[in-house]
Amino acid sequence: MNVRRLFAMAYKETLQIWRDPRSLAIALLMPLMQLVLLGYGVSLDIRHVPLCVYDQENSQQSRAVVKSFVSSDWFSISRTIHNQTGIDYALNRDQCIAALVIPADFSRRLAATGTAPVQAVFDATDVNTTNIALGYAQGVVAQTNAQIADGWAATHGILPSLVGQVDLDPSTWFNETLDSKNFIIPGVVAVILALVGAELTSLTISREWERGTMEQLISTPVTATEVMLGKLIPYFAIGFIDAGFCLVSAVYWFGVPFRGNIGTLLITTGLFIVVVMGIGYLISVRIRSQLGASQIALVLTMLPTTLLSGYTFPIDQMPAPIRAITFVVYSRYYVTILRSVFLKGSGLSDLWAPLLGLSIYALIIIWLAARAFHKALD
Repeated sequence: MNVRRLFAMAYKETLQIWRDPRSLAIALLMPLMQLVLLGYGVSLDIRHVPLCVYDQENSQQSRAVVKSFVSSDWFSISRTIHNQTGIDYALNRDQCIAALVIPADFSRRLAATGTAPVQAVFDATDVNTTNIALGYAQGVVAQTNAQIADGWAATHGILPSLVGQVDLDPSTWFNETLDSKNFIIPGVVAVILALVGAELTSLTISREWERGTMEQLISTPVTATEVMLGKLIPYFAIGFIDAGFCLVSAVYWFGVPFRGNIGTLLITTGLFIVVVMGIGYLISVRIRSQLGASQIALVLTMLPTTLLSGYTFPIDQMPAPIRAITFVVYSRYYVTILRSVFLKGSGLSDLWAPLLGLSIYALIIIWLAARAFHKALD
């Protein structure tokens, strides 16, 4: 390998990137756009669930129940309903996700028997939101029951019974505030690097074919390995710049805690960039159209990373055949590493399993990429 020819090839590719507005937009604008859209658009936190209230009694006790729902910060009253038809209308018109119905004899039954029914009707078209809202409602009711029991015991001058009660003392590690952005943003970094890296490098060889410069490239003494490395070195540098921007933004813009070692993050990020850029280079060698190569790179990076890497959907909840498929999704390993380094402060010894998977992937991709390009016109 001739170092002079290698750097000449890298310099040529750098000039092509600089003169190509499409490549510059992918390298500079796409990370910012993706970070803003995914960082702010994807959230697992649900607050202020729209709640319709049908209080048939409108007593002090019934208003206290409504207040307990609103004061929890999980629900907010979107409208007050005065009949059953109004509930149907509000749910059908998406004016609320849940409807709270308090019967007209609520206080009387509560005083007579110590229990009184309260109905909650949910719009279950969005199952995830409904499950979370249902859990919120159950928590509010449990807290209200405890307050009612304490009040009843105090009124009758007795101590509330402690027999049969179980107290849960929860303790949350690594994401103490249970903020979903701490879970989402590291995955967003993986999505951005996968998409940008593969999109950029998928244009390298296909650009030569479309511009008619492949004949000139083949006639030079540059070897196939020097072509590959010379074309990928500028993109590797751009990938690290984009990675640095995304990782710094995750900490200082979105406030994700960083508890790990920067060296661990740099090593694993370098491996991931090698993988995605190798995939893009392989696509560029096989597909001679820039548009076709770009579309295939989008499919091979965006879909697996968003659906099968654990970025949005937990892998352990997937069916067994799908879980098996996720082991060949390279971004799965990087997403695991990012979350562990950011939130747990894990080191290389703690991350040996995903690091091994990513390293094997990198070796295979480098081997395939080195064999893919041949200095021939056929």
